[in-house]
Amino acid sequence: MHKIVVLDRDTIAPEVQVRRPSFAHEWVEYARTSPSEVIARAKDATIIINNKVDLRADTLAQLPQLKLIAIAATGTDCVDKTAAAAQGVPTVNIRGYAKATVPEHTFALLLSLARSIVPYRQEVLEGAWQAAQQFCFFTNPIVDLAGRRLGIVGAGVLGSQVAGIARAFGMDVVFYDPMAKPGTAGVVSLDELIETSHAITLHCPLTDETRGMFDMAAFRRMKNQPILINTARGGLIVEEALEVALDEGLVSAAGLDVTLPEPPAPDSAFMRLARRRNVICTPHIAWASLEAQQALADQLIDNVENFVAGSPTNVVSPD
Repeated sequence: MHKIVVLDRDTIAPEVQVRRPSFAHEWVEYARTSPSEVIARAKDATIIINNKVDLRADTLAQLPQLKLIAIAATGTDCVDKTAAAAQGVPTVNIRGYAKATVPEHTFALLLSLARSIVPYRQEVLEGAWQAAQQFCFFTNPIVDLAGRRLGIVGAGVLGSQVAGIARAFGMDVVFYDPMAKPGTAGVVSLDELIETSHAITLHCPLTDETRGMFDMAAFRRMKNQPILINTARGGLIVEEALEVALDEGLVSAAGLDVTLPEPPAPDSAFMRLARRRNVICTPHIAWASLEAQQALADQLIDNVENFVAGSPTNVVSPD
């Protein structure tokens, strides 16, 4: 009989139903697990369900019964997949569940920043409207999205969905994606995207190649003072460099849903950015509509059941 250990159930909202698999099993669930607790909690597990707990080679080597790692997310950078594969343990993930929620959150950030919604709301609460003594006042910039260029880093499902929304707003859309076939319509070099876009949104994985891709050198190539949106992975942006870019006017505004580590330290660059009037920071919840979370939970158990039935789905290749 399989023993299933859920390491971080609190990463899925309590109102989302995570059904139990149809095969005979023991189910053990933890709200959250620190890396130092993994071995004690999962030593007899044949299946681990995990979202963000680090599973590195030294930990995996001490889990001899393990047969499957089921990640309750698309990103699998928390797992040493090469070490797991060497032990004969596949890693499976979730796909396609966030094709509405992440693009909608992306555009919520983009619209809010383009129209200075948050600072204007704050000023209304502080009495600035009354102090202006007229029907409106102009303390923050407001720009239209129509006619501007949106650069999308990553031409997968999420990037493509964002593009559809952007075109409905009358935006010109270009992509950068090294996996795209040469000559694909709308695909440009990263340099061209950075230099010509009025807004940039990130929808790519965090890899050795993409880590820190938006650094000071990238910001200094920006010619249109773009709005920068990141709902992908925190490591894609060098946050200390973004602070400088905002100070120097190289970037006009930023919307950040992710950082490293999560949660951020109180004195981190992310928290300093969050206090700026032209930055909106949210706590990694772009993916987390109730509809998307339920789809994720259903697919998660489908993956587990398919593996046990001998027809594994959504297997992730080793690093």
